[in-house]
Amino acid sequence: MQTRKKYIFITFFASWLLLFFFGGDQIRRLAFLSRKKAAVLKNWPRWTDRSFLKSFADPEELQSDGGLHKQSAKARRASRMNIYKHSRCRMETCFDFSRCEKHGFKVFVYPVEREDPVSESYLKIITSIEESRYYTSNPEEACLFILNIDTLDRDHLSIQYVHDINDKIQGFPLWNYGRNHLVFNLYSGTWPNYTEDLGFDIGQAILAKASFYVENFRPGFDISIPLFSKEHPQKGGERGWLYQNSVPPKKKYMLAFKGKRYLTGIGSDTRNALHHIHNGKDIISLTTCKHGKDWEKHKDTRCDKDNSDYEKFDYQELLHNSTFCIIPRGRRLGSFRFLEALQAACIPVLLSNGWELPFSDAIDWSKSAIVGDERLLLQIPSTVRCIHSDKILAFQQQTQFLWEAYFSSVEKIVQTTLEIIKDRIFHRESRPKFLWNTLPGGLLALPEYSTHLGDFPFYHLQHGSSPSGKFTAFIRAVSPVVSLSQPILKLIQAVSRSQHCAQILVLWSCEKPPPPRGRWPQTAVPLTVIHGRRKVSDRFFPYSAIGTDAVLSLDEHTSLSTSESTMECAATSWVERGSCLPGRSHSTDHVMCRVPSTPRAC
Repeated sequence: MQTRKKYIFITFFASWLLLFFFGGDQIRRLAFLSRKKAAVLKNWPRWTDRSFLKSFADPEELQSDGGLHKQSAKARRASRMNIYKHSRCRMETCFDFSRCEKHGFKVFVYPVEREDPVSESYLKIITSIEESRYYTSNPEEACLFILNIDTLDRDHLSIQYVHDINDKIQGFPLWNYGRNHLVFNLYSGTWPNYTEDLGFDIGQAILAKASFYVENFRPGFDISIPLFSKEHPQKGGERGWLYQNSVPPKKKYMLAFKGKRYLTGIGSDTRNALHHIHNGKDIISLTTCKHGKDWEKHKDTRCDKDNSDYEKFDYQELLHNSTFCIIPRGRRLGSFRFLEALQAACIPVLLSNGWELPFSDAIDWSKSAIVGDERLLLQIPSTVRCIHSDKILAFQQQTQFLWEAYFSSVEKIVQTTLEIIKDRIFHRESRPKFLWNTLPGGLLALPEYSTHLGDFPFYHLQHGSSPSGKFTAFIRAVSPVVSLSQPILKLIQAVSRSQHCAQILVLWSCEKPPPPRGRWPQTAVPLTVIHGRRKVSDRFFPYSAIGTDAVLSLDEHTSLSTSESTMECAATSWVERGSCLPGRSHSTDHVMCRVPSTPRAC
């Protein structure tokens, strides 16, 4: 065994010596060649004309917005810190809640002086606030303050730019470095970079701004508002364009855009690339270079054809016949096309990276818009083609709801802004997000009434429940009770016999006091008398004494010929259709029922 191990060791050692003496030179030469080859590859390629070649872009340049004028990351950070010195402001740190405790949510507008230049749009905002239920002319009662200085257009090249705002606001005794102030803005910055510089220090004020960058937006403090034109109506506004006969939801064009094309500068990259998805059939992308003073100076080879094709389509007709509308960024992130698409029930396809969408605190845009990526433009057509028709119809219906609830007028935009701020201040009584995104919307489903979804009859279907079969008989009395034969006493007895009546409320709107408890008829259900003013509208108030979803509103002279059948109709109609019985006289042969326009009222 020892001899065997000895021979194995000698053989291994001899093999190693032979490899070293006869193969060592080749191994050393191979290593030398490898190092030489690596040295050559390290500097490859050595172009003789490398001085004429354009260098590769760095990652920061690839992620920039494009254009001729670019800022370094350091310059952008410095610019942002200069504009937003209070970028960490939140309601808890930059808002005085104590001003809202005594008088509630009241808004004071600085008196507008004659010499103050105020644009038409800013005047609409001020008027909307002064006509709202939150306005107060007493600054001592105010919880929120609005400047009388027009801050909407902060492009210093604009004729509506107001100079020396810093000096003016520092002279306001209520300014308090912007605390509890709300500043509105539509346009910020100017050529070439269009930064968010407002030209004055907003301090600790809340900023309600269009084209808000996500990186500059202070969550839970600032509010992103839509960009609207000076023609946007102050009140009312037009209805949406989606009608009952607009089904199936797909229209002539699947995807469309018609608008300006920027030849240079920020925002030009996205719009210049839109022609790549145009096929002239179901995808229409029309742009024009013919805008601005120097467009011919920067004119490219596509401009003449683009300008010619642009005139072939009417914009309103294109909106009406398109299922999806491309909303690319402009010089700033926002665009007028956004509200136009919402009204037309054309589902917005947003190509504006970094845009904080309007009222994002309250509105769930995933139910009404497609948020795309500017860098993935070519994927947009295939993406929208994959969306099922049922979802398309749901998106279109949601655009109509959002347009009519929050965006159709300046008044609604302002009221939505105020209600969001109010929810932040009184967060214990704030609306759940469901109320903002479901009919009738956050401006009508008030938290003063209730924050519990079950208290709103029009939310029963969404939650898979049904309203109670009981109702409250609500009788408004304007005449004194002088005898036992008066109609109101007979009406109370007739209504109380219904198995669907849960309670009877008598709203006493008479100058004389109501009769004592013993003079009222005996009823099988609770009878309550509450005092009211001599106004007909008092019957529609959501009194706390009402404990049912349905209210049967009656006058004191109402005559029910066959009470039980009439009450049965009222209860059945309410459960099945959410309707009730208005009017003065009813019979089983001619029962009049209608859907109530407000909760708990006919």
